[in-house]
Amino acid sequence: MDPIRVLVKRGGITEAEHLVHAVAVRDGKTVASAGSPRLVTFMRSSSKPVQALPFARAYEDAAPRELAIAAASHLANRAQLDAVRAVLSRGHSSADDLECGAAGAPPSRLKHNCSGKHAGMLAACRAHGWRTEGYRLSGHRMQRTNLQDVARLAGLDEDEIRTAVDGCGVVTFALPLDKMAFVFTQLQSTPEGTRIADAMRAYPELIRGPGATDTLLMQNAPGAVAKGGAEGLMCGVLADGTGFALKSLDGNERPLRAALAAFFEHLGTALPDFVSTPVTNSRDEVVGEVVAA
Repeated sequence: MDPIRVLVKRGGITEAEHLVHAVAVRDGKTVASAGSPRLVTFMRSSSKPVQALPFARAYEDAAPRELAIAAASHLANRAQLDAVRAVLSRGHSSADDLECGAAGAPPSRLKHNCSGKHAGMLAACRAHGWRTEGYRLSGHRMQRTNLQDVARLAGLDEDEIRTAVDGCGVVTFALPLDKMAFVFTQLQSTPEGTRIADAMRAYPELIRGPGATDTLLMQNAPGAVAKGGAEGLMCGVLADGTGFALKSLDGNERPLRAALAAFFEHLGTALPDFVSTPVTNSRDEVVGEVVAA
């Protein structure tokens, strides 16, 4: 099957076109695909639920909102920043200990969209007595543990996974799309993974924020877990255990909702609010739509 074609229309005229690769995995087997299910790309922030596992293992009493923000790419609203502060406090750390860089106005490490993940990593280091300096670097025990977790859930040897540096400075993992989908089917195979998934479902607004595709997907598909990643990636698992991964070939996030709606039709999950995304102008007038061909 060809990749999903998503059209950007204005006044009934197609103005742009995006191609989206997609795969769905159930019980270890591919059950639906569009384009190349073996396309290799970086997992980027879609790996955050896995990267939160060491934090969850180290703190069995971590609150659901702490687990959710550790798996989040937040928008730095008040509730999200409060959750990051709670994780930092648990790990006896401060925003100055974060190695994710600064963001926002005025710039702050706390406001970086990955600060929850970094706070969770710091807390895990504190719990195990690992040094905190350089926790983001590939040679650090923290990043080696994350690689081990990704490899275990993907059913791969660590040496099979190529890595690079993510936007926030930690390690990111290159996997085929079908392996990413499989990872999410395995997330709840451990108590700590189940706690993270439950926390994401309970607090979808912490995972990204209002209007974000992964937040809206969890709100519109009961029981689903979803996490977006940079360069047009969306991964997750549905309530029936079907894992999925979609990748916009040009790295644009814009076509993902329409692509999810079209692809999920084959999986028996309707997303009526995702079928068409309005295109608006500076007057907030609807002047077009983003829709699957």
